[in-house]
Amino acid sequence: MKHTISVHVENEFGMLTRVAGLFSARGYQVDTICVAPTLEPGVSRMTLTTHGNDHVIQQILQQTRKLIKVRKVVDMTASPHVEREMVMLTVNAHMGEQRQEVLSLVEIFRARVVDVSEDAFILELTGNFDKIEAFIGLLKPIGILDIVRTGPVAMTRVAAVRAQQLADEEEEFSELTLNEKV
Repeated sequence: MKHTISVHVENEFGMLTRVAGLFSARGYQVDTICVAPTLEPGVSRMTLTTHGNDHVIQQILQQTRKLIKVRKVVDMTASPHVEREMVMLTVNAHMGEQRQEVLSLVEIFRARVVDVSEDAFILELTGNFDKIEAFIGLLKPIGILDIVRTGPVAMTRVAAVRAQQLADEEEEFSELTLNEKV
């Protein structure tokens, strides 16, 4: 099963190598990886996708947490989250019917044309995995000349974050109340 894992790390030289090295040394597969800074200075988020059974995923999470300079590791698959990926494609778009077919697909999928030539378009689409796969599948018969994908990025849904914050606050209150009684 595919899993999306979020890893918050201190933004230091070699962190990507450490995480990739862990996966390589243990024989775990990294399907995609995306790294970018967070709002917190000096901290980056690595969003990676991998696959495996529950035991393999638990091993990945535990081993990643043990790495120096790793602050937080979360299997996003286990919680409500929003996941998006971007793809850019160069597709055949010769004048006439083919060009119009590509533009129709762009409109249906809410993609964008970001570059135009006499016989090709560069298209950009953001969405979940299924949407991107469907778009690619429909463009293949027309002719995809080149493709670049970012891999997914993911965030926990706002409602889930607030629910966790409330649960944490209730736990703190319970601990304070218990300590006051003692």
